[in-house]
Amino acid sequence: MLSSKQHNLHMEIITSKYYNDVIGHLKETFFADEPLNKAVHLTDPGQGHSLLELHSLSTLKDNVSVMAISQEGKIAGVALNGILHGNCDIEKSLDKLNDIDDENFKKIFKLLYEQNLRINLFKQFDVDRIFEIRILSVDSKFRGQGLAKKLMEKSEEIAVEMGFQIMKTDATGAFSQRVVSSLGFITKSEIKYSEYLDGDGDQIFVVEPPHEKLKIMYKVIN
Repeated sequence: MLSSKQHNLHMEIITSKYYNDVIGHLKETFFADEPLNKAVHLTDPGQGHSLLELHSLSTLKDNVSVMAISQEGKIAGVALNGILHGNCDIEKSLDKLNDIDDENFKKIFKLLYEQNLRINLFKQFDVDRIFEIRILSVDSKFRGQGLAKKLMEKSEEIAVEMGFQIMKTDATGAFSQRVVSSLGFITKSEIKYSEYLDGDGDQIFVVEPPHEKLKIMYKVIN
C-alpha cells in the first residue's frame, strides 16, 4: 500500500502529452543524481543534457513507461521502460557511440552495453525480446515512502500483461539494487567501479559511497 502521503497519487502509462513534463522531472533528479552521471559530472541539477534527453524520449516511445502523478498533475516518480529486441539492439547502440563527441556519456554507455553483450540473456533464456527498466527516478519530496518499489511493481504488471518472460535492469546504485532485489531480481553480473580501469590502469568512475558496483539484474516473470 502507498503511505498516507501518497494516497493522492496514481499510476499510469506515460503518453506523449507528458513527455516534456517527464524530461523536466529527470532534469531535477536522475540526470544529475544517478551515480555514474554524478561521478563524471555529466550535468548539473536542473540542467538538461541533449543525449540523455534523446535516450529518454526514445525509451518513452516504446509506450511501456509508467509514472506516479498527483491529482494536480505533479510527477512524483517515473520508471522509464524499454523493449530490447535481441543483442542486435545493444550492438547497434554500442556502434552509435562512435559518432558521439561527449566522452563522459560514451564512458557510461560503453560500460553498460559491453556488460550486457557479455552476459547475453537472450541466449540464456531463448527469448527474442526483454522488458528493460532503464531509468527509475523519484522526486526528492516523495523519497523514502516506497514509491520506487511501486513503480517497479506497476512495470512488472505491464510486462506480464504483454507476455514478456524476462525483465532486466542495469542497477548502477545501491538504492536501486536494494529495490529490485526486494522484488525478486537476481544478479546476473556485477563489476566493482574500483576495478573498472582504463588502459593506463586508472579508475574510470570514482563513484561516491554507498554505490560500489554495477549490477545487471533480471527476473523471470512468465
